[in-house]
Amino acid sequence: MSKKIYCKKLNKDLPALVVPPMPGPKGIEIMNSISEEAWEMWKSHQTTLINEKHLDMSDPENRNWLQGQMDKFFNNENYEIAAGFKELD
Repeated sequence: MSKKIYCKKLNKDLPALVVPPMPGPKGIEIMNSISEEAWEMWKSHQTTLINEKHLDMSDPENRNWLQGQMDKFFNNENYEIAAGFKELD
């Protein structure tokens, strides 16, 4: 049985991530507050943003912008939505 956490994105108890999704303190923070389901939602949204915005992930400015979008996404703030897409509730 997988561990459950209270997911701040989806506002309910859900299965937790098994390992941090990225290195360092940010990965630990995400693992402790974001469910596996919400992380999968972010990965899909992140891919859409990278493709739509033609982001070069070797560029630190693009990486910083995307991390800011991730923070907004998980905090249920206004985040960038790719043109032509409507987010599902």
